[in-house]
Amino acid sequence: MKVKIESSNTVKPLYDGVAPSTDESVPLNVFDRVTYDTHIAVIYAFRPPNPPNAALEQGLAKALAMYREWAGQLGDGPDGRPAILLNDRGARFLEATVDAPLAGSMPFKPSPELLRLHPSIDSPVEELVQVQLTRFSCGSLVVGFTAHHHVADGQATSNFLVAWGLASRRLPVGPIPISDRATRFPPRDRPLVEFPHRETEYYLPAKKHGGDEDDEELGGVAHDKIKVHKVHFTKEFVGKLKARASSGLPPQRRGYSTFESVVGHLWRTVTAARGLGEGETTKLRISVNGRTRMRPPVPRDYFGNMVLWAFPRSDAGDLISRTVHHAADLIHRAVARVDDAYFRSFIDFASSGAVEAEGLAPTADESQVVLCPDLEMDSWLGINFYDLNFGGGCPFYFMPSYLPMEGTLFLVPSFLGDGSIEAYVSLFENHLEEFKKICYNIA
Repeated sequence: MKVKIESSNTVKPLYDGVAPSTDESVPLNVFDRVTYDTHIAVIYAFRPPNPPNAALEQGLAKALAMYREWAGQLGDGPDGRPAILLNDRGARFLEATVDAPLAGSMPFKPSPELLRLHPSIDSPVEELVQVQLTRFSCGSLVVGFTAHHHVADGQATSNFLVAWGLASRRLPVGPIPISDRATRFPPRDRPLVEFPHRETEYYLPAKKHGGDEDDEELGGVAHDKIKVHKVHFTKEFVGKLKARASSGLPPQRRGYSTFESVVGHLWRTVTAARGLGEGETTKLRISVNGRTRMRPPVPRDYFGNMVLWAFPRSDAGDLISRTVHHAADLIHRAVARVDDAYFRSFIDFASSGAVEAEGLAPTADESQVVLCPDLEMDSWLGINFYDLNFGGGCPFYFMPSYLPMEGTLFLVPSFLGDGSIEAYVSLFENHLEEFKKICYNIA
């Protein structure tokens, strides 16, 4: 797949009426600062006919006027705290072509070749949003989109993408994003820290690896040993998995969810494929959206980050020897504990000054190449990424870009739209070969 970049420019917000001041800034709140300091890339594919690039460029300019933070830059506010500078720097906009039909490259495989379909995220990038439109000879369009995680989580980013599609079709963009990140989450008058946030959301940098030189050496050479594999779980397979996970529950107890069942299965199979056994602890890091967990709930249209993490853990031997029911139960209990009390406790701790005074750093660290014996799970099953429509219909394909970070897993609704699920699994090559042999065995 030879991708030719035809043009590169900057798209600035297009306002109706008088443009706002470019001297303002918005402080990053406690949820923004604790998440990953990196760009996240996703890839869409649209069948023809598609609107011209000019329509998408103008739509992006209009959407940036509503989601103004995406057109700014990260920096320090007037008080010296990390902030989003609302300077209308703009978004990077690339136009590219491929002199071949898209069918010859489909379905996309999670490989380094995908990096050609979106702007680079390896080097320092000033723009908080980057877009690449790649036109294929058949008229198909691939959209590569990258966005900085400090600005927004997956739910907020998908809302922006839907707004971009509406603006490109010259339709009213709504609902208007709720952009009150600076004031929405104040600490309580009487702070109450009830949970060990120094061990979950934060850590002391000098103690993260315990000075293990082997770990550092492994991280330095691991990239070429890590492969990403896409697993397709059919609707029928998921149904059997849920039934197996929920077997033995009393009649009055609701069965385990699709997420709990699939993640429990993946946790067990990856642990087995890695060859981990009795006496070794493995834990999951699971993203938990706090919008519906806080009381009162945070609106779905809140623009910013609203994610913390659950950390179910188990002895590896015990996890493998028992059924998926046990793994799903561990996940269910851990996620349930990340409730309103947990989010409030985190706000109080992160606002207390302890993070700065103790030199704590977020455990959400994109520089960690190898997570073994642990796993990180990001589920996009409930996020409306497939609702992006520029005028030619919704995408027929959507996926995360290539991310060779050992131990990361993404769950995405299948492009087939039949209730099946795609899991993107990143492991060492030898572990991945074993995983492929056992990933469809239900125990």
